[in-house]
Amino acid sequence: MKHMQHFNRHCLQLLYISVMAWAVSGCSLLPTESFNFQAELPENFTISATTYYDAASGESCPGHKVVKSEQPKGTQLIELKLPLTARVKGCSRVLKSVVLNIEGQWGKRELDMSLESGALSIRDEPTETTRPFPASGPLVFQGQCQWLFRTMGPHRYIVKILQCRALDANGVVQKRLAGGSMLREGLAGRTVKLVLVEAKEERPAFGDSWVKFPAGWKRCMGKGPNDFYGFCHGKTTDFVPFKMPDGRDCTVYPNCTE
Repeated sequence: MKHMQHFNRHCLQLLYISVMAWAVSGCSLLPTESFNFQAELPENFTISATTYYDAASGESCPGHKVVKSEQPKGTQLIELKLPLTARVKGCSRVLKSVVLNIEGQWGKRELDMSLESGALSIRDEPTETTRPFPASGPLVFQGQCQWLFRTMGPHRYIVKILQCRALDANGVVQKRLAGGSMLREGLAGRTVKLVLVEAKEERPAFGDSWVKFPAGWKRCMGKGPNDFYGFCHGKTTDFVPFKMPDGRDCTVYPNCTE
């Protein structure tokens, strides 16, 4: 009889341990709430997302957690699943913002590239700039990336700087970075899409250092051939030659020769 009682207690203990292990594993297997981020990009562009998490309401957590998500280059439609919550050392955290790291390649060399940022903000309360979700389909943010050219170094080689800005509903370029803000409520399981287009024409990085002619842009001399900025200051007759990334000597950009 005592043997049977000991056996039953042992079985109950094993059953309890098994149930607790199942419960713990079951909890760990519960899906974390997330949303899908998509980016439609021009050719030779790529994007990665850095997510920033802060303490959930009512909890005191030191610092914040940062997670970077990225996808291999060469894909014009990028898709990432971004968690809305995170738990670190027993502390619950919620997604507050997403920094979009945009990289554009303007030349054939590895260093012929430029970086720009975009941003997504997750709000708990609506604001004037918070975009509501459509009844169906993704929440779409539009943006435009502009290449700005300038010269660099004593030989005045052409280099390019990337600038990406948001577009409004009418396609007008805004001052703010590409992206936008949205409500946390209803975000789980939805898709947020950023559509970036490339501006048709390049512009000078410093507006008063180049003058546009029918054949192309000419670089002002400024205070002299070695002037870093070469501001025109109203003088539209004194210009300096420059070099293309491939080493060609040119007088107008981008056609090189008049």
